[in-house]
Amino acid sequence: MNGPETLAILRGELTQHLLHHEPAVPDPIDNISPWVAMALLQKAIRRGHSQFALQAAATLFRQSHDGFWRRCAVIAFEDIGVADLETVSLVTASLAGKTFRSKVGGEWAVGSFIVERLVEAQKCRSADDLLMLAERHPAYEHLRLGLTYGTIPELLAFVRSDAPLPKRALALWYALGTDRCPSPQLRTRKGSPQIVFDDLCEAGHPHTLVEIAREGFRRTGQVLCPLVVLLTSLKPEQAAVIEDDDFPPETVCGALPSWALDVYSREGQQALRRFLGRNCDTARWVRSHVPPAQRIKFLGDILFAVEGGLLRNHHRWPLADELRRSWAIECQGPFCPNATEIISLLRADISLLNEERQHV
Repeated sequence: MNGPETLAILRGELTQHLLHHEPAVPDPIDNISPWVAMALLQKAIRRGHSQFALQAAATLFRQSHDGFWRRCAVIAFEDIGVADLETVSLVTASLAGKTFRSKVGGEWAVGSFIVERLVEAQKCRSADDLLMLAERHPAYEHLRLGLTYGTIPELLAFVRSDAPLPKRALALWYALGTDRCPSPQLRTRKGSPQIVFDDLCEAGHPHTLVEIAREGFRRTGQVLCPLVVLLTSLKPEQAAVIEDDDFPPETVCGALPSWALDVYSREGQQALRRFLGRNCDTARWVRSHVPPAQRIKFLGDILFAVEGGLLRNHHRWPLADELRRSWAIECQGPFCPNATEIISLLRADISLLNEERQHV
């Protein structure tokens, strides 16, 4: 089955689901930026919080319509991934464009269904954890340089090999092209996405999944899409445990939950800056270990490990757990070779950060 046939079948399945869906009508949230709205949407989906997710979606529909659809696609591959491939498929099908969506109920009917489906789905962030390991783990620094010069056949042979998974992910990234999927840690070079996805089919990965990933990549340019294909081939059938992560305390900041304010928004950065000026264990640790110019980004990454990347309905399996642990503990920069201590400190001080969030 080729790509167009696969996508046509998925759009038919999405259409059938929409026949039985009654769209919710939430109120948008006033006076928040698109960056805060996107953070609220993604984190509410991770936390299984339907009302906040739908409010964020309604806000983005008003502020950044195209941004909403792209964000949903990224969330599907980043936060759902191998845990619920059917949901990933339906989200990918919804990206067909305004004309298609108008024929099957309209923009909000499709958008609200997709958001509700993402909220309810089991979740696994292994693709993003793998990407971060490939991009940032110090053990692969030499390879990040060396693979720059590989030919496409050499890189694809590496992807098919039994090398450690982060190394295979790096080879796949370079084969796709870092001009299309840039990273400050990787040198820029052209790739060949069509050859990469064709090779994934020839390597024996399920063709339907490869075509979903191909379409997701075409729409988003995200390396996450083919990484889901790699991870699916490694996931045992019966090894998953479904449970909620242990969330730290939260509070309300106006109309928003505190966890919506992160390092990717001006408001979140302001709260982190204020927090770093406090006399608490976390702030003292960061001030004594991290150069001033890097403190906000560093603390934002630690906050993601403590709060932002946590999941309800978490689809856990051994390899995914190890990828998460390795990213959180071992990939926080040269001034923090082991992040266990600072993660523990920030978790204990999260209520103090929430106080600062209430002021911004």
